[in-house]
Amino acid sequence: MTSTISPATLTVTLTEAVTLNGYDQGSSNVKTVASVTEISKRIVNVTTTEAVIATFASAIGAGNYIAADVKYMRFTNKDDTNFITLTFRNQDNDEFAVKVDAGQSICWFGDNSDGMSAVFNATQDADAASSANFGSLTNIQADADSSACDLEMFIACT
Repeated sequence: MTSTISPATLTVTLTEAVTLNGYDQGSSNVKTVASVTEISKRIVNVTTTEAVIATFASAIGAGNYIAADVKYMRFTNKDDTNFITLTFRNQDNDEFAVKVDAGQSICWFGDNSDGMSAVFNATQDADAASSANFGSLTNIQADADSSACDLEMFIACT
């Protein structure tokens, strides 16, 4: 069966709008991602017990994305009070955690050609955190601070 879905270009625009002392100090930056063929957009209820919200591998499946195809991700905390901790893990079991406060978002563009393959290294030794040691994203876990929060996930794949 031939698909009737044509690849499209995703356009992400980041805009800061602020005027200080009568002068515009804002900025706008645009990044496009060509040949997007898959969008996953959902809202998940994140509890105070850490749970995997997405996995990345070499095959597609329920909640599983092909790491090399993921080019852009956005996570938005829809709660008005509590924060969410997102923990990103690579195949070397390196992890980094990010606090996403109430109403805030975090965006991550994958590598232009390899998506979420070989994208990060986490270490306490800054000298050891070289690009030669970048690992591929394997999963993302979420954990709400003091009560459950809604998290909007938007993932674009080529």
